[in-house]
Amino acid sequence: MADIEKTLLDLDREELCSWVKEWGSPGYRADQILEWVYRKGVYEFEKMSNLPLRFREKLARDLPVTRSKVLDWVQSVDGTQKATVELADGEIIETVLIPEPDRQTLCVSTQVGCAVGCVFCASGLYGVRRNLSAGEILYQFLIAVERLAREGKDRLTNLVVMGIGEPLHNYSALTRSIGILNASWGGQFGARRMTVSTSGVVARIRQLAREPWSVGLAISLHAASEDLRQRLVPGRGIGTVADILEAGREYHLHKGRRVTVEYCLLDGVNDSPEEANQLASLVGGGSFKVNLIPHNPVEGLPYRPSRKHVAEQFRSVLDRRGVPVTLRRPRGEGVSAACGQLRVLSMEPGGHGS
Repeated sequence: MADIEKTLLDLDREELCSWVKEWGSPGYRADQILEWVYRKGVYEFEKMSNLPLRFREKLARDLPVTRSKVLDWVQSVDGTQKATVELADGEIIETVLIPEPDRQTLCVSTQVGCAVGCVFCASGLYGVRRNLSAGEILYQFLIAVERLAREGKDRLTNLVVMGIGEPLHNYSALTRSIGILNASWGGQFGARRMTVSTSGVVARIRQLAREPWSVGLAISLHAASEDLRQRLVPGRGIGTVADILEAGREYHLHKGRRVTVEYCLLDGVNDSPEEANQLASLVGGGSFKVNLIPHNPVEGLPYRPSRKHVAEQFRSVLDRRGVPVTLRRPRGEGVSAACGQLRVLSMEPGGHGS
């Protein structure tokens, strides 16, 4: 596949300044453009009234703000909203906006498809097609901010990188987008309000621990025993349970932030009291907290959610063992926007895109 052409959203402030100066315009024009895009939510250069006409025309021709577009927004009965986004090459991704009483959380995608192939998840059913650019990741943030503003709702409070794809398999674009989101000239979004969710790319977890911002880290573990983990999360380049948790402890040590262990409860597969006790033994010690996720069924896959009393029993085992634990309630099922249900529509028979 040919490289995707860069857009303005792919550039940081320094790069945009260089671009502007190469065109013979003063550097301050870059700050004017960034003000329009990130503060005012304006993507059409013809509306940027303080820029010279010929300069606007050149920008529109050579450096569009984005080449992505929203195809539609759908809303579940619980208020969860899912955007279907078409990228420049016709690929389709999904991003989800989750309202809660005290927060508005955005779940963004980082790849077209996923190479990890968790056996209960829709995102990896067709493998991975390509990585998203930083600009394609940022676009998801901007459309969510715009959506909330249009609906007169509270501002976005949290961003979780756990949509389609393994974020740490797209490390360069991930970290670039985090930097732009966090910048005073960019998204002005606090690093402590962002969380990166990974299936366990150990080397990249350690690298992320040494980045300048203290983003949260969530590790999708889903099993305490190595054999079961390898059956559920078969992707190459993913570490062992022991290696992943050791990297998580290092992350906690560097950032001072407790790491979340995500654990999807599957009926009769990983939800026994024995598995709960084994998990408690692995994650004790203060570096981790556990988030139990009720499985969201995916058509064509054989897995089912744990029964409520079994899920509660699993939670109580961890609680009694002194492990901080929460049992998440399902969100967005009505529009296939729940955890594990996001998929790349263009890769399905009869789907959108190329």
